[in-house]
Amino acid sequence: MSKARIIGAVCLCCMLVTTLALAKSAGKKNPHESAITTARSEIWQTINSGKCGSATAAIMVGGKVVYAEGFGMANREKSIPVDRGTLFNIGSISKVYVAAAIMLLVDDGKVSLDRPVTDYLPEFRMADDRYKKITVRMLLNHVSGIPGTEGSNSFGFKYHDNFNQETINTLARAHLKHAPGAMAVYCNDGFTLAEIIVERVSGRKYMDFLGERIFKRLGLKNTGMGVGAIRGKRVASYYDAGTGKMHPPETLSVLGAGGLSSTAVEVCRFADAFSKENKLLKKASLAEMKKAQPSAFWGKLRNPALSFGLGWDMTGLPRYDAAGVQVLGKSGGTGNYSSMVYTVPDKRISVAVIASGMESGAMKIALDILDAVLVEKRLISKEEKSVLIPPKAQKWPQEDASFSGYYASDAKMGQVVFDADKNRVTFYSFKEQEKIPAITLVYNNGYYHDTKGNRYYFTSIGGESYLVTHPSMLDVDIITMQKVKPIEKPQSLKINMDGRVWLRRNVAPFEAIMSVESHFAKSLLYKDLPGYVFFGGVKRIDSPEFAGMPFDAIRDQTELTLFEKDGATWAWVSDLLYSPAESAATLKAGENSVKIGRDGYNEWLAANEDMVLSFTKPTRGRIIIFSSNDIATYDSAVDTGDVYAAKGSYIECAGFASDVFTIKARPAR
Repeated sequence: MSKARIIGAVCLCCMLVTTLALAKSAGKKNPHESAITTARSEIWQTINSGKCGSATAAIMVGGKVVYAEGFGMANREKSIPVDRGTLFNIGSISKVYVAAAIMLLVDDGKVSLDRPVTDYLPEFRMADDRYKKITVRMLLNHVSGIPGTEGSNSFGFKYHDNFNQETINTLARAHLKHAPGAMAVYCNDGFTLAEIIVERVSGRKYMDFLGERIFKRLGLKNTGMGVGAIRGKRVASYYDAGTGKMHPPETLSVLGAGGLSSTAVEVCRFADAFSKENKLLKKASLAEMKKAQPSAFWGKLRNPALSFGLGWDMTGLPRYDAAGVQVLGKSGGTGNYSSMVYTVPDKRISVAVIASGMESGAMKIALDILDAVLVEKRLISKEEKSVLIPPKAQKWPQEDASFSGYYASDAKMGQVVFDADKNRVTFYSFKEQEKIPAITLVYNNGYYHDTKGNRYYFTSIGGESYLVTHPSMLDVDIITMQKVKPIEKPQSLKINMDGRVWLRRNVAPFEAIMSVESHFAKSLLYKDLPGYVFFGGVKRIDSPEFAGMPFDAIRDQTELTLFEKDGATWAWVSDLLYSPAESAATLKAGENSVKIGRDGYNEWLAANEDMVLSFTKPTRGRIIIFSSNDIATYDSAVDTGDVYAAKGSYIECAGFASDVFTIKARPAR
């Protein structure tokens, strides 16, 4: 046979082998096809519905990434798509990282979970002497009783260097909402304290500690501070769904509580570190992080509640527990991003979804993806979706009528009304003094039902009344609102607070757009609730100068303190500082010059007639205009050019000490 024929025969054989291999591959079903289809269909559905602008998802099985994909545009102006390496802010998933950092120090013998926080942070003080009983563990499992969240300048466009010290300062004048260990109520500030402990004990900057002890060890090259602090990498920009405007890249100063950014792949890789192939913690510390960390309140609701762990939102869910499958889960939400990670540590299965937009439904999408993987692995049976049949209304128990009244969550208030004639319960939300029907429930077989398959019930425990939700997705009980209790001898504050307008004064120019609504506030009194004031949430009036937290089970509560300054009554609402609206200078026709004082407080002008405004501001300065009904109509963080300010508008100038703003105003004709 000639050389040419031999070469031809060899090539033909190679072609046949390749063809057979391809045919075999084509006939082989992807073992994760169902999960991938679920990810793609649900993520595109939420993008197309306008609930998020872009997203990323990943699945890791047995230590290997079996699926990772980006959706939508990272940058619309430059037509840059999201890929598997695009960075998103992961919000409160960051809590698991600081919990792991604490456990690394436990492994080093430098921290004990059950020692008081004051052993490591002697400067930590509170106005409530019970703070001395708060342990390190209580910071990580939400049972400390600390009110909630330092909100001032914590979300923004740059890192706030003094944020941790400001948190210490705010807590020094704060009380506890319940005794340490009594209840598990979500609390961000506990994780900021944990971050400070990591720095104090290790002697290193928090991000340096994470980089050396966690990121490097796990090969996390795309995990770090918020996307606003990232340079040279692809970032998923956030676009406002209503206006289409791109916001400045977001940076969170709450690094331990929610300030990290990452990719879906690297979030899965971090979650995989809690598996049996653990590369991060000693065996005892790993076991501690995987187990539920209950409060004294555990077991007092009808059904299982969320089982907080150290940093984790859940250390199990009823459906998976019944199948012998432990699932750890953590959600995250910032002003611009939402995220969810689930991991099954004993099987080395992890799923992560991150999106730009708060309403993405990342928690449900990730759970549906996880379900598909577990069904494919035959670890759980496929749950057939049943048709949602509205329950028939039954007569609600007569004794439930005692639960009628006013209820509150963190910054919202509503009223529950039992209607015996129509055999239903209506929840009304409030817009100032106006009641608006929000949801109607019907009673059936022990629960009140909405139209989406969720169940609710009312319960009294320890003299407090709660509205408990049982969402169909998670199948656990969650306290969502607490009843406002009548006060036998109500007190009043030293000034009339009803309908009073307040202007926030400790605003940094880099504060996030999501926080703008806190800049212009109105305090309210309700005739049916003597002894209470509504100012950034419901507060119980305890003295002429102070109103405190009335609830033990509601997150992110604040306290009100009135004090005299510059001949007027000012207000602290925990960490937010307010002056009365009447103290704002009058905007005059022509040129107005505004200078930021040594204290750095933002300044305000009030328009007494319709004006057209043009501005000259410092590079780092910011101007925001509010209408008389508290709507932000202009924000130089996203808007440019001249702007119309109607009579009754307020103009806010935020900058740094000695910054000068020039505002030229001409009557609008």
